[in-house]
Parts: sequence; structure tokens; C-alpha cells
Amino acid sequence: MSFFTGEYECKLDAKGRLVLPARIKSHLPETTGNELVLRKGFEACLVIYPLVEYKKIFSKIAGLSEFNEEYRTLQRNFFRGNTTVELDTMGRFVIPKLMLSYSGIDKDALVIGMGNRIEVWSPTLFEQVMIKDQSELSKLAQKYLDE
Repeated sequence: MSFFTGEYECKLDAKGRLVLPARIKSHLPETTGNELVLRKGFEACLVIYPLVEYKKIFSKIAGLSEFNEEYRTLQRNFFRGNTTVELDTMGRFVIPKLMLSYSGIDKDALVIGMGNRIEVWSPTLFEQVMIKDQSELSKLAQKYLDE
């Protein structure tokens, strides 16, 4: 299982390539090689999965019955626009223009390790979704971790 943590400030180059931080890259499973799956996040961010992690999610969603309307809606929307990207020798990959537009990422990006996946955010949008009052974070933690 992959284990990504931390927050990293990154810049895209003129060709729209992002260099994965060394700490993130070092935790990629060896079986992944240079292939990663990039998808639009549920919020206005991008999500990167090592192939092995994506296959787990793919199996669950693809395995839902096509005869259930909600399942079809989930499948259609989840799989739409997913793409496989390859890291070059410098650890870079190109982010497609449609995905840059969706996420609001321009030149600066925040790369956030999220356990089994990596999120890529526009710094401005990331600040908007973060909890400002730490007591709210404490309440969430208590609600979901004290079960």
C-alpha cells in the first residue's frame, strides 16, 4: 500500500509539466513504474493514484451493476476524463489543459499527500476549502475518530 503525506509547494513549467516532489516520488510503489492515473477530484483539485491503488477503486466502481441508474451515474462521472500519465526521467508529467482549467491550477500548485493518493491544488482554492478554526477540526476528529 502507498503512503503519501506532507504538503509541497510546486511550480508548473511552461509546458504544463509538474515535477513530483522527491518525498512523494520515493513512496511510489515499484510495481507502478512511471505510470500514474490522474483524475478530476470531487472538489476542484486533481487526484493522482499509483496504478495499483487506482485498480482497487476501479474494480469497486466498475463492478457496480449497470442496471442501477445511480451506479451508472457514478461510473460515468468517476471515469470521465481519467487519464494515465507517465513520469519522465526528471519525475515530471504533463497535466492536460482541461484538467488545469478544472482545478484552477496555473503556475503554482500544492501537492498534498493523502495516504493512498495525492491531491494537486491551486494554492488559492486549497485555502478556501481548509478549516480556518482549529476547534472545528477538533470536532471533526472527535466525531469520526472517537467511534
